[in-house]
Amino acid sequence: MQEIISKVIKESFIITGFIFVMMMVIEYINVQTSGLWKNYITGNKWKQYVIAAILGAIPGCLGAYTAVALFSHRLFTLGAIVTTMIATSGDEAFVMFAMIPSKAMIITITLIIAGVLAGYLTDKFVKNKSIQKDFGENDFPLHEHEKCECYNPNILKTNIFNPSTKRIIISFLILLLITIIGTGVVMNDAPLWIKLTVIATALFSLFVVTTVPEHFIKEHIWAHIIKVHLPNIFLWTFGTMLIVNILLFYVNIDTYINDNMILVLLFAVLIGIIPQSGPHLVFLTLFTQGTIPMSILIASSISQDGHGMLPLLAESKKSFFIVKLINIVVALIAGYGLLALGY
Repeated sequence: MQEIISKVIKESFIITGFIFVMMMVIEYINVQTSGLWKNYITGNKWKQYVIAAILGAIPGCLGAYTAVALFSHRLFTLGAIVTTMIATSGDEAFVMFAMIPSKAMIITITLIIAGVLAGYLTDKFVKNKSIQKDFGENDFPLHEHEKCECYNPNILKTNIFNPSTKRIIISFLILLLITIIGTGVVMNDAPLWIKLTVIATALFSLFVVTTVPEHFIKEHIWAHIIKVHLPNIFLWTFGTMLIVNILLFYVNIDTYINDNMILVLLFAVLIGIIPQSGPHLVFLTLFTQGTIPMSILIASSISQDGHGMLPLLAESKKSFFIVKLINIVVALIAGYGLLALGY
């Protein structure tokens, strides 16, 4: 049990840490461009679907975390976040490309197509405003009369040699994140490119903290990101992962799989509801052994999102369950359709 708690704390910290620096970078870019990039993304829903699908197709959960950050700030529609979560396979994508590279590419393309189509239909038939009203206070705050300069020698000198308490605390948290990743305390088994991505994002966020005026530190980072977002993200991530890991430790999922492919497919979709990287590997293993067809693996891939949905659970329970419900419906339609066609 102690090992489980220790593992969950580490994973919760790294997820929260990445969300922290990612949201800081997004906030900074939005203010620096006076919201121009926001207008570009929100101007055309098809642009959102394409970007969302690309984020979801990136192996691991980093793309999904970024999509949740965009959605929580109302830069992505509900359909766009649905696209991301259908397109993503979480950390299992790495294993699929390692074990079945050619089939993994086919599965990824299938997920992208299904995700874009589902995203479009979601925005067409589901009212976005009623869903995103939970994020009413999460719009990026823009202050036209106070320009956040990227570099100012006078401000930089003050920031470095006479920093405020808040600036020191934020810098310490970022440096701590970089240190524990660099020394292998967390993410020790993660691919090198993931480590480098998180570290690079953290270094840029450290640049942000060092160069921005005190207003940005107080209003955008401290009052908005740290006080509004981080506590809920960490607590919900930790609590959900702890419960899931305890259940997975005491329950052997393999014992529930039988020879009835229809029930196995349904079970694969239901297992995909678990916001955890791991259970999907059961069906990947069965597929590589020739026990189940590709249709079940695709259904499982559509339904599950790895850790990608945990930040959304922390931000909006309503959005979490709606996106999950749509994922399940799409997974069942795609899975049973492909199974009927003999795949």
